[in-house]
Amino acid sequence: MNRFDYIKPASVSEAVTEAARPRSAYLAAGTNMLDLMKVGVAGPERIIDVTGLPGLSDIEWLPDGGVRIGALVRNSDLAYDTRFAETFPMVAEALLSGASAQLRNAATVGGNLMQRTRCAYFLDPASACNKREPGSGCDAREGENRLHAVLGFTEHCIAVHPSDFCVPLVALGAEVEVESLDGKRTIPLAEFHLLPGDTPHVETALRRGELITGLKLPAQAAAFSSHARYLKLRERTSYAFAVVSAAAALDVADGKIRQARIALGGVAAKPWRAEEAEASLVDVDASPSVFARAGEIALAGAHPSGSNAFKIELARRIVARALALALDGTPEAMPALPASPFSTFSGETSGVAHVA
Repeated sequence: MNRFDYIKPASVSEAVTEAARPRSAYLAAGTNMLDLMKVGVAGPERIIDVTGLPGLSDIEWLPDGGVRIGALVRNSDLAYDTRFAETFPMVAEALLSGASAQLRNAATVGGNLMQRTRCAYFLDPASACNKREPGSGCDAREGENRLHAVLGFTEHCIAVHPSDFCVPLVALGAEVEVESLDGKRTIPLAEFHLLPGDTPHVETALRRGELITGLKLPAQAAAFSSHARYLKLRERTSYAFAVVSAAAALDVADGKIRQARIALGGVAAKPWRAEEAEASLVDVDASPSVFARAGEIALAGAHPSGSNAFKIELARRIVARALALALDGTPEAMPALPASPFSTFSGETSGVAHVA
């Protein structure tokens, strides 16, 4: 790890002023950043510790029924907030399926949005990686790539985004609030993370020095609270990133779907919103066949980036199964294995009282 200057600002304005200088990086819980620094992937010269900034640790319910979540709210605090879990249950389920309880107690909302890929070649300074060192190449293309992207990748990068949390957030139309010396702005989460193109080292829409201050979920997302699930297939039952995941939410009346939301994780360099698949479900009677069709549409543009063709069929099936689980209804209590396809819990339409 390289030597660095440590700055602990007292306000957001002071933090963004400090971060405007080159080679600066924000630090909250550090559950990702510190690991990258230790292995030599990240080497900031100036660390701006934002953990003490006022006004960033609150969950604020808005007059219209939406919610604003401060960037420093801990993952576990958000997942176990009763009102939040009842209103946005698949977000709570995604949070509780990620990492370990200890990490969830430390990790923050803003840090989760900013976490970087777990591609082994990105994490190994001896390997060629365009995301880490632009123009160096991509060793993953001819290497161990069974867990890499099947959507939105290019010859320059085939890595996937690792977040569970961001997948249902994208499905529900979340927005990211940021602040810099130029003022405040809001970025739709669907536009926040970028596909690799020919500049895979540019991972987000953030400008230099911009600080994530909060996250907003719109009031209309609450319409899906009774029929919303997050499903995550992983290689270990706990503490593993998704091979493929899906967030599915339905607004249903008398068996007919009025609205649908679908997003995928583990398939691209960003959480993948499947809007054409959503549109295929509107004003139709819910059934296994229409859910299978939605899965086909969601993966219509997919193709292997290496030895990972299996992920395409797997993703189709995960979408269909997540939709079927959503139709069955949000569980009254959180499954003992949140988001796991191996959970035997069958829920009823109601709020969520956590047991995991």
